[in-house]
Amino acid sequence: MDSPFRHSCKSRNAAFCLAAILLACAAPASLASGTGAEKPWSFDVRMKNYFASQTSYEFGNPFPPYQAPLSRLEFSLNTPWIGMELRRNFPRFSTGIEVSTNASRRVAGANKDSDWEDDANPGALSIYSESASRMGRSYIVRGDVDLKISDWMGLPERIDVRPVAGFRWQRFSLVSHDGTQYYPSSGGAIPPDTLAGDGIQFEQTYLQYFLGMRAAYDAGGFVHRIKLYTQLDLASVVGNNEDRHLLRAGNRITYDHTRGDAWHALVGLQYGLTQNLSLRLEADYLRIRTSGTHRLVNDLFNVDFSTGYAVNVWSEQSYLSLGLDYGF
Repeated sequence: MDSPFRHSCKSRNAAFCLAAILLACAAPASLASGTGAEKPWSFDVRMKNYFASQTSYEFGNPFPPYQAPLSRLEFSLNTPWIGMELRRNFPRFSTGIEVSTNASRRVAGANKDSDWEDDANPGALSIYSESASRMGRSYIVRGDVDLKISDWMGLPERIDVRPVAGFRWQRFSLVSHDGTQYYPSSGGAIPPDTLAGDGIQFEQTYLQYFLGMRAAYDAGGFVHRIKLYTQLDLASVVGNNEDRHLLRAGNRITYDHTRGDAWHALVGLQYGLTQNLSLRLEADYLRIRTSGTHRLVNDLFNVDFSTGYAVNVWSEQSYLSLGLDYGF
């Protein structure tokens, strides 16, 4: 039988555990009220689901009748990704780096290939195909640094405004396969063809140098810290791609080298679970527009030809992400 002394110890232990739990829950509220300090380091792991996303390119015919475009290819990017960010917070600024990679090889949505090859009717879509796609190992790397200026502006402590500068590097590796090719301008006279196996091996990279603004509002909360934040930035972009048409005769490769710009926006919510652990929910949108040169190489036919006529490369990328942020 337990002694009264043991019962007293058990009661004190239970009371201590209950107090510890209440303190852990209440700690984020002290951070929201400004009595706490941000952790110097934070590590974030997040899952991203891309939707309504693609990267595309097109080029024109530099010879009569100057179709523009002559060919257009659209590659879906709708697939889940996983990312990790490490960030160092200082009293006046913060800096961080994020690395993401695709979590699946499967891509939702069809890859589309359109051609306007009929010189006698240059406005008519002559060939159109849709194919399934898989994504090889692809990466996105982002690094940035920001500067706190909200106190210089005389804003309330709960509002944090920071100019931000950084870079984004993206590499998308895609293979289209098992498609169907149609001949729209024939009016149905030419039946569709089945494109069995791998059709196009494609790689696109974008290097972006951006400048923008970040803003956050610490909404506080009785039990949990709640913070709303946003970012808007503009970027200078350099794009490069390589396209291997595997079903064409010879070793047929095209290269596009382009320059342009991009704009990017995100909104997010951070919800404090404990003093060190937070939940993050974000919505992100990026639009890229570039133009430049298109080069076609085919060793079988001794072709090496370049053109800058109506060469455009663009991308739209949207995702929702859910992540856990650990401060230490």
